[in-house]
Amino acid sequence: MIKVNENFSKLQESYLFSEIAKKVKQYETEHPDANVIRMGIGDVTRPICEASIKAMHSAVDDMGDSATFHGYGPEQGYRFLTECISRFDYAERGIQISSDEIFVSDGAKSDTGNIGDILSINNKVAVTDPVYPVYVDTNVMAGRAGEMTYEGKWSNIIYMPCTIENNFIPELPTSIPDVIYLCYPNNPTGTTLTKSQLKKWVDYALANKALILFDSAYEAYIQEDDVPHSIYEIEGAKKCAIEFRSFSKTAGFTGLRCGYTIVPKELTGYNENGEPVMLNKLWNRRQCTKFNGASYITQRAAEATYTDMGRKQIKETISYYMRNAKILRDGVEAIGLKAFGGINAPYVWVKTPEGLNSWEFFNKLLNECNIVGTPGVGFGPSGEGYFRLTAFGSYENTCEAVERMKKLNHKY
Repeated sequence: MIKVNENFSKLQESYLFSEIAKKVKQYETEHPDANVIRMGIGDVTRPICEASIKAMHSAVDDMGDSATFHGYGPEQGYRFLTECISRFDYAERGIQISSDEIFVSDGAKSDTGNIGDILSINNKVAVTDPVYPVYVDTNVMAGRAGEMTYEGKWSNIIYMPCTIENNFIPELPTSIPDVIYLCYPNNPTGTTLTKSQLKKWVDYALANKALILFDSAYEAYIQEDDVPHSIYEIEGAKKCAIEFRSFSKTAGFTGLRCGYTIVPKELTGYNENGEPVMLNKLWNRRQCTKFNGASYITQRAAEATYTDMGRKQIKETISYYMRNAKILRDGVEAIGLKAFGGINAPYVWVKTPEGLNSWEFFNKLLNECNIVGTPGVGFGPSGEGYFRLTAFGSYENTCEAVERMKKLNHKY
């Protein structure tokens, strides 16, 4: 008799964005003439930059010639890409990261979900709340989360609320976790931590031998000087943190799939005897066993983003999205709602009108404005009463969405 992983049965029936897609599909079936503007899923809409397109064409030609053909590549990533990452993403900020601490993958979502493979299922996990669902769901799948409580929380996960009341800055947990997930600039709230605020977390992790899993997928959108682009800007972070990054939002690679993870060689976990174990070696072993590496063509495209032309083109695209973010935030505030984020991130986090919960506001926007967003409660209990809008649409659709919201049948 085949037995299954019972932890999967504990998950909610549908992943958040799948549930949204079902609701939108039903609405469009019932209203075939509706012009629905999608501002829910954080998928980009601008074309991949010309520098990367040219690089991919050249890489395709390489694959058609026996002299330049590439089969299996290194599981950790091609040296031509890891050296660019080391130089441009870290050395230029005064951070020394060697190529053998960089692991190229098919995206930060995969890595943040897979990192648990090298960690004990007995670890106590802490997450900010609201939170990117992958962090929680993959721990449920692994068996770390415990059981779902009546409060909508998992019994073995420490939730750190981020709300208006604490300015979306999580407090250090009093119950000490082994693993802490932090995402800044934050998805879904679009808010950030300053360097001094992030230092408190690094100091806390060092003092308690905890591991920080730091998702900085949106670092390229940072506009303010005091917001760190990497956790390794904080002294001591190499001894307590793994960092995840992505080309998906930075360079529009959501359809190509490419990201990378930094696992410093000085970072250690501990075995059952309390002896230190290099996490770099464990992650390398995991990748060599379960992953065959991102494609040569995709990695050449990623390499091209570090050329002078590529950097210029990416900067222009990010500016385009951040203009959308400002339009969204200003538009939301103009109709009397409180809005957060949209300054250092492409997300605007909206406080729903009094008397409406997250899904009720979702339905209101869809039915009255034909706009799709993401209910905040889908990101965790503290997301109830909030709503996420993304700036990844077109400029024209963003402006149109703001105009439609002015006509909402509600007094704010």
